[in-house]
Amino acid sequence: MTKCDKTKTTADNQQVESENKEVKQEETTTVETPDADKVAEGDVAEADKMAQANKEAEEWKDKYLRLSAEFDNYRKRTLREKMDLIESGGEDVIKSMLSVMDDFDRALSAMQSATDVASVREGVELIWQKMRDALKAKGVNEIEAKGEVLDTDLHEAVAKFPAGEEQKGKVIDVVQKGYKLKEKVIRYAKVVVGE
Repeated sequence: MTKCDKTKTTADNQQVESENKEVKQEETTTVETPDADKVAEGDVAEADKMAQANKEAEEWKDKYLRLSAEFDNYRKRTLREKMDLIESGGEDVIKSMLSVMDDFDRALSAMQSATDVASVREGVELIWQKMRDALKAKGVNEIEAKGEVLDTDLHEAVAKFPAGEEQKGKVIDVVQKGYKLKEKVIRYAKVVVGE
């Protein structure tokens, strides 16, 4: 192949490449230039979709803000109700004890001038009964202990006393009564246990 042939081949190749570029440009030009009506319709449809999406986003944002505010109000209200309940929780029990206090006041006044010890004793027993009934009405019950087997869920052993084989492990004396509020122990019975 001579130098002249090489130049001719190179020129032919350049011409072919040039023609290929023109064909490719025509293809891309035809692909990239759709009708003006189609472009306008596509833009309008896309704009409508964007507007709809923005509207939905605003609605969800509004719902979220309202729900968040509603929950915050609920939280504040329940906290306030709990505080009120804690502050006035014992009010009902205190009201029931006031009548017992009035009875004690009357008993103390009567003791000043009383000569009959039996009547004073009877009056104090009536007040004791009234207080026990008021506590029972509120769900407070005495824990039975004397003669029972020691139960560490209800009793607190403060001493042991030799009492024979039949009293071993049983409560032989109650130093301080225990109480339950419904099923919860609020004060353990302090007891002496036989050994």
